[in-house]
Amino acid sequence: MNFTQKTVIVTGAGGGIGEEYAKACAAQGMNVVVAELNESGGSRVAQEIERQGGRALFVKTDVGEEDSTRECAARAAECFGSINYLINNAAIFADMRIEGYLDVDMAYLEKFMRVNAHGALLMIRAVVESMTAAGGGAIVNQSSTAAWMSTGFYGVAKLTLNGITQSLAHELGPRNIRINAIAPGPTDTGALQKTAGEYAQKMLETMPLKRLGKPSDMADAALFLLSDQASWITGHILSVDGGQLMRP
Repeated sequence: MNFTQKTVIVTGAGGGIGEEYAKACAAQGMNVVVAELNESGGSRVAQEIERQGGRALFVKTDVGEEDSTRECAARAAECFGSINYLINNAAIFADMRIEGYLDVDMAYLEKFMRVNAHGALLMIRAVVESMTAAGGGAIVNQSSTAAWMSTGFYGVAKLTLNGITQSLAHELGPRNIRINAIAPGPTDTGALQKTAGEYAQKMLETMPLKRLGKPSDMADAALFLLSDQASWITGHILSVDGGQLMRP
């Protein structure tokens, strides 16, 4: 895995799994663009990467707004010269409403889907020309095992993201751009404890590997999918879930 002087944008990198993605990429020698809506979290992560000797740029980014995603891509290319990789991690999760389809406010649902599903698409559209000019690249989308668990609109957003991933594999392949997704199982983050902590503990009882995932588990998988070692893998949804779901 040789990532030296390559540039990655990581969305939602101001905490949780996104922070681990950003720091793991930096540790491999990548220039890291921390694309985060939360200014304090995003700035902190970028500063911590630089204190460890890495190169990082924080760009305040709302993945649900097309102009914001384009500005992020422009700042990344201006600062580091090119864009080679993208990790689409940003999502509404920690503070999401727990409601059913019959009750959720439609305006909220539309915003939720724009961020959690189409936010990845907006970021991809923003970076694709720079990535193509660099000779190609790789993209990792953040899915979830919830995509296959009928868990309301959060699961539907992730299932939509899986479809986007596989559809774009066809469109991006001729540009020498690979795109895959990681579907984490229950992972030990503050967001999980806030949203589904007790439920997650119950899930562990049914799983072959009876521990919560760690953000580093996801980062290891992401680095593999970005690397040339995965050069013939595209359109794949990789479950990193301790055996939570075993799909044929």
